[in-house]
Amino acid sequence: MTHRKHTPHRAAATLLAASAWLASSALAQSPGPEAGASGMQAKYVALSAQLARNQFQRPLVIDSTESSNAVSGSAYAVISYPFSAVMAALKDPDNWCEVLILHLNTKHCNAEKGSSPAVLAVSVGKKTPQALTDAHALAFNFTPATAKPDYMAVRLNAEKGPLGTHNYRIELEAAPVEGNKTFMHLRYSYGYGMTGRLAMQAYMATVGSSKIGFSEVTSDVGGGKTPVGGMRGAIERNTMRYYLAIDTYLASLAVPASQQFEKRLQLWFDATERYPRQLHEIERTAYVTMKRSEYQRQQATP
Repeated sequence: MTHRKHTPHRAAATLLAASAWLASSALAQSPGPEAGASGMQAKYVALSAQLARNQFQRPLVIDSTESSNAVSGSAYAVISYPFSAVMAALKDPDNWCEVLILHLNTKHCNAEKGSSPAVLAVSVGKKTPQALTDAHALAFNFTPATAKPDYMAVRLNAEKGPLGTHNYRIELEAAPVEGNKTFMHLRYSYGYGMTGRLAMQAYMATVGSSKIGFSEVTSDVGGGKTPVGGMRGAIERNTMRYYLAIDTYLASLAVPASQQFEKRLQLWFDATERYPRQLHEIERTAYVTMKRSEYQRQQATP
């Protein structure tokens, strides 16, 4: 696919908004630090107080880390679906395209199953309608799911991205918990070099300067707590968007197949609007109209 040339500022904005999948090589290795049934159950117990009482009004914990050449975001959540249903849905690469397209910046996704492993061809771009020739292409290898009665894991990885970014990872782990629910860990990460860092710093100093995440850090002025900004803020916003996309996709499976996509659009937009300071970008009509068009384009892909 041929892509148009982007300015560093525009590419950085797209990168931060759509692709905050970044981590050092240690972070990017799968399975993650909570990997395995026992590790997930231990993490569930350790986070029980935060899952029960938090700013999100749902059982959710958002966290992030940043180094000189990497950033990573995590969402830990209890989702109200049986583990068997979660595993059946999220082990299929086609269903991940149904999840990813809900994000504002995902312009297209196609699961190419002819290779081993399967590849998700993902195009990311602006928060407005956009031709695919003007988007960034990422090719994610879809590692076959680890599927056990008490644990599952899925990994998507892309070695190269725009502006010299690399080592992209989307990792999901899940385990059953009481109440016929599922405890999920979504990690979203990528690495970058000097070009990417400079472009992202320029974006953060201008258009992205007022945008925040969900974690609180100690302020340099006065020592009080303030919402995290910068690249950690960006990755937390997008980690939340993808967690909500997964939750929305699973919720939509309760309605007939012909109604599921429209159901997902409304549920995802409603869910993001619960956190307007971090996540509000466009109005409902603009979002729904854009996504209907993009989904039709996606469904037309052979």
